[in-house]
Amino acid sequence: MPGVIAIVGRPNVGKSALFNRIAGRRIAIVHDMPGVTRDRVSAEVEWEGYSFTLLDTGGIGLLRGEKTGDLLVQAASQQVRVAIESANVILHVVDVREGCAPLDVEVAGWLRRAGKPVLVAANKADHPGLDAATADFAELGFEQIFPVSAAHGRGIGELMSAALEHLPPVALVPVKGKSDEKPPLKIAIVGRPNVGKSSLVNALTQSERVIVSPIPGTTRDAVDVPFEIKTEKGSERYVLIDTAGIRKKRRLADSVEFFSVQRAEESIRRADLVVFLLDAEAGITEQDKKIGDLITEANKACVVAVNKWDLFEEAVRQKAREQASTRRKGVPESPLKIFGEWVKEKLFFLDYAPVIFISATAGLHLDRLLEAVRYVAAQMEQKIPTSVLNRVLHEAIERRQPISAAGHFLNFYYATQTNQAPPTFLLFVNRKELIAPQYAKYLCDAMRRAFGYEGCPIVLEARPRPKTVESVRQRGPKRK
Repeated sequence: MPGVIAIVGRPNVGKSALFNRIAGRRIAIVHDMPGVTRDRVSAEVEWEGYSFTLLDTGGIGLLRGEKTGDLLVQAASQQVRVAIESANVILHVVDVREGCAPLDVEVAGWLRRAGKPVLVAANKADHPGLDAATADFAELGFEQIFPVSAAHGRGIGELMSAALEHLPPVALVPVKGKSDEKPPLKIAIVGRPNVGKSSLVNALTQSERVIVSPIPGTTRDAVDVPFEIKTEKGSERYVLIDTAGIRKKRRLADSVEFFSVQRAEESIRRADLVVFLLDAEAGITEQDKKIGDLITEANKACVVAVNKWDLFEEAVRQKAREQASTRRKGVPESPLKIFGEWVKEKLFFLDYAPVIFISATAGLHLDRLLEAVRYVAAQMEQKIPTSVLNRVLHEAIERRQPISAAGHFLNFYYATQTNQAPPTFLLFVNRKELIAPQYAKYLCDAMRRAFGYEGCPIVLEARPRPKTVESVRQRGPKRK
């Protein structure tokens, strides 16, 4: 990890707005409701040519000695502590309009005990007339106080110039051009609320990176978690994107939850691969099918992971024994096979995705999940030779012509691959309307048998063959 700058402060002082302003894009959810941010949200940021990691944190909402039964408040505070420990420099955000509050003093005490460099960002100083009010924050005990406005960008340059001075030398090397290093694979973990997405992130990273609780809707932001695995062939770099549970739109309780779901949908679109998490105990619901539709509409590679399998496996085994007894066969079918076929049947539009059975809390089969991710990622890197591609498609079309009410036949001329992620192929034909969805699926199935592409959607784009200059000359000029 390069140098780390952490943003901390009490609730509703504008930490997420400052985070978005420095990052140069909307990442964290900004809302006037206190406590919107719970997990620590991170982003790799470049500022004036220097690269570093920026952390946003939940608001610190308890005075020392206060107690609360709210597990989410406690967990959010723990995430703040972890961010402080990992930071090289801390931006303590306060509200210049409200003045120095008791919680600001409590946060300052936390930071002094951490022994890290601290810069006070007196936020909401939208015009110079408010700069004098920053003197109220001298009692926090920090020398450098900067009047800033996250909403308008005022004073951000001076704040960041001071912050960069506290980063380690390796982080202060200007970024020159693009690196030849392969970028990390971005994996979005999506599913309904409370299926175990955050638990899976924590299990894979072997850390308490995101907040886990039995309360649906705990995760609100889409949290990017860098993740690296050392292997014999080198290191594999990933970014795990923990997302909010995707609910039915009519069940969205407030605007915060609406934006949380929107961020989860955006995470699907920006990911390279999606791990679609299901709950073994709950089975497959209508909402699961709608989430599957989002994945297919975005043309994303996918691995289906059935979580909490350790709690459900014995029930499936019992069902398999009963079926074997009814059929009077000696050996019952594998519960993995029974449930796997059922999942494929229910999620027929994702039948190309491998199904892995896991338990995030027990650590069951997480190695198989990672192996499936590696395999699907490798499938996306295939570049099919044009000659081989055309031979496979010619043979498939000769075996079966599409149905045409007007009696037209499909003439296939040639095809070429135009993209690898998702695998996209341009087909030149006489009539593109003959490549109906059902026939396109037939051609995709033929390509899967030839080239694999497990876990990857295949996109076919049909076009009429372009008219050559020679063919136009042979037909002569168009009559008026």
